[in-house]
Amino acid sequence: MEAADRIGQASASLTPAERRVAEVVLEHPQLVAFGTVADLAEQSGSGAATVVRLATKLGFDGFTALQASVQHDLARQLRPAAERIREPAATDAIANHLSLELDNVRATLSSLDGGALSDVVSHLADVGRRVFVLSGDASQGVAAQLVADLSALRDRVLRIGGNDVAVRRQVALLEPADVVLMLDLRRYDRWVIDAAREARRVGVWAVAVTDSLLSPLAAVADRTLVVAAAGGGPFDSHVGTLALFNLLVAGVADRLRTAVTDRLDRAEAAWQGSGSLSDR
Repeated sequence: MEAADRIGQASASLTPAERRVAEVVLEHPQLVAFGTVADLAEQSGSGAATVVRLATKLGFDGFTALQASVQHDLARQLRPAAERIREPAATDAIANHLSLELDNVRATLSSLDGGALSDVVSHLADVGRRVFVLSGDASQGVAAQLVADLSALRDRVLRIGGNDVAVRRQVALLEPADVVLMLDLRRYDRWVIDAAREARRVGVWAVAVTDSLLSPLAAVADRTLVVAAAGGGPFDSHVGTLALFNLLVAGVADRLRTAVTDRLDRAEAAWQGSGSLSDR
């Protein structure tokens, strides 16, 4: 959603009152799309002037322009897959998806802060820490790939998942020295938010990979990396997220180059010796 992207980019400059309005924009887009300045002000506990000031700070020409943007994006961004699937297919599906996915990767990587990226890589590469990956259901595939790639580079990389009993046990056994990477996009899985908050209470170092600096995961993270996930079909795209994860893995490999070289050499020798892989 255009408004969500702009809120993420401007988050650091928002006042507490503007932030409350921004949270309503993200959590109740229907109110913005079909309500008034007064409705938004009342819902956020702010004044009408704050609503207009936020719209201007986000680069819109007043509240009406913000409202029009939310109306335009509401259907695609917030409707469930069961509704999105009823949209007519693009006349040029290849060109449409190419444009969307290039934009997802470009927006995700170009918005990264170098200091935040370096900090995240440093924590993921610290072999003295265990790394846990907590992901919403829709993101399980890219989360599993991240765990597999990091596990090839270092030990003690694990996923938090399973039923309610398993998740609560895993979170309860976390230690302050652990690192937890939390991944989810709007509409967020409630159990992921709850687990993230519990993990934070343990005192772990947490990084959120999500779609906005105002997401509930960002609120409990030491660092937040924002990804773009516009989809050309009924589901969100994870291409931008995968590009970010590839960047993180490359950074960890570079930090652990000597140890990783030996580790990969041993794995390669085992594969070649057993004929496990084939080039044909």
